[in-house]
Amino acid sequence: MKKLLFLKAILLVFALLCLPVLTFAQHVAGTAPSIGGIRIEFVLFALTLVGVALFHHHTMKVALIGLASILLFKFIFADGFNLLNHLFGHNSIMEQLTNKEMRQGEWPILLNLFGLLVGFAVLAKHFEESGVPDLLPKYLPNDWKGPFMLLIFVFVLSSFLDNIAAAMIGGTIAIVIFKGKVHIGYIAALVAASNGGGSGSVVGDTTTTMMWIDGVAAFNVFHAYIAAVVALFAFSIFASFQQDKYQRIQKDSKPNLKIDGMRLFIVGLILALTIVTNVLFDFPALGVWVAILIGATFRKTPWGEAKEALAGSIFLLSLVTCASMMPVEELPDATWQTAFSLGFISAVFDNIPLTKLALDQGHYDWGMLAYAVGFGGSMIWFGSSAGVAITNKFPEARNVGLWIRKGWHVTFAYILGFFVLLFAFGGQWEPASNKQHTEPAVECKAEKCSARDLAKAKEIVKHQNDTTIIIK
Repeated sequence: MKKLLFLKAILLVFALLCLPVLTFAQHVAGTAPSIGGIRIEFVLFALTLVGVALFHHHTMKVALIGLASILLFKFIFADGFNLLNHLFGHNSIMEQLTNKEMRQGEWPILLNLFGLLVGFAVLAKHFEESGVPDLLPKYLPNDWKGPFMLLIFVFVLSSFLDNIAAAMIGGTIAIVIFKGKVHIGYIAALVAASNGGGSGSVVGDTTTTMMWIDGVAAFNVFHAYIAAVVALFAFSIFASFQQDKYQRIQKDSKPNLKIDGMRLFIVGLILALTIVTNVLFDFPALGVWVAILIGATFRKTPWGEAKEALAGSIFLLSLVTCASMMPVEELPDATWQTAFSLGFISAVFDNIPLTKLALDQGHYDWGMLAYAVGFGGSMIWFGSSAGVAITNKFPEARNVGLWIRKGWHVTFAYILGFFVLLFAFGGQWEPASNKQHTEPAVECKAEKCSARDLAKAKEIVKHQNDTTIIIK
């Protein structure tokens, strides 16, 4: 009986993690070896994800083995694959460092993610030692409304700050006010709140910042908040009751509590420089580490936190690199159905390359896409950088089965929020322009534009039909 249940669990994990990745295979051409028409790279990546899910105590080792196997396959069988070009592009490094428009390859994303994940671990410890989390029980309700208010705070914080930082601050507060006992469903909710809060802001998430840089107007992302706010209230209520039942918020703050103003200043400096360097240089990690080094001159830096965050950071970078090497050249046609499915795919397939593909393809409803790829990653712990970051504090949450089972309300909230957004616009798909692709699609100036070709074909058919009616 136990063996049967175990087999069913493995099959369920395979379906949840592999099928979204393998759906890309139908859009891939090439002569590299395949199994049943599916390129080997996808099979290796899918098996890596299954390994992460089943061996959650050895996630970094599994991810590194998966990365090594994909690289080995690429070196042997993929004609023209050049790892240095993939990572650094063709432009000189000096040009890329001095001009963000010249950047190519994966190195900016990987270096940024690494700097943010490790740096925000340091920020979280500074914030914890500032004494502010110990003060919060004095102001938070002593029932389910306390954890509910914390989720709203994380959501708002993420709207103007990187979602990793918002999740880490929220997790730090949760550890203190719940005396270290945080329900896995509530951990999932913290990640969802941070991802949802950043989905409608061009400075709140890496994917929305990518859209902004690529010419998507901030207003064309903002309506993602229609879905995100609905989702926030949906999952927050369930998660708050889960947490309140599991461990009620402590009633009083610590006696004789003193706030360390200098550590709080360091936290503020890190957050401020993160935003500044993100806007000016498209490199928020630079601001994080400049602020940390400045803070080190008048407060001891908790380097132990950075060391503990290394494993999680290497794990995420390995998965992101694996995803970036998948031979996906285009997404399905830009429709609401595609955007909806990308939400589930982003839970296992990094949302940064997904967003890049969508920008290259154009003609998306960017707010709907931002919500899908941003919030969708919350459905599994390694589906977003915020999820990986927060599980450095809560390693017990690195269990796909528990995350899905106890954080079921996140998936429910994603679906509910998406369809509320869709029907708020009368069920209409509202594509908007970016640098490469203009609207309406028939006027698109991009060299390769399937949406323009389709629009022109429809106009020809309509003209022929109108001519036939007139002749009759």
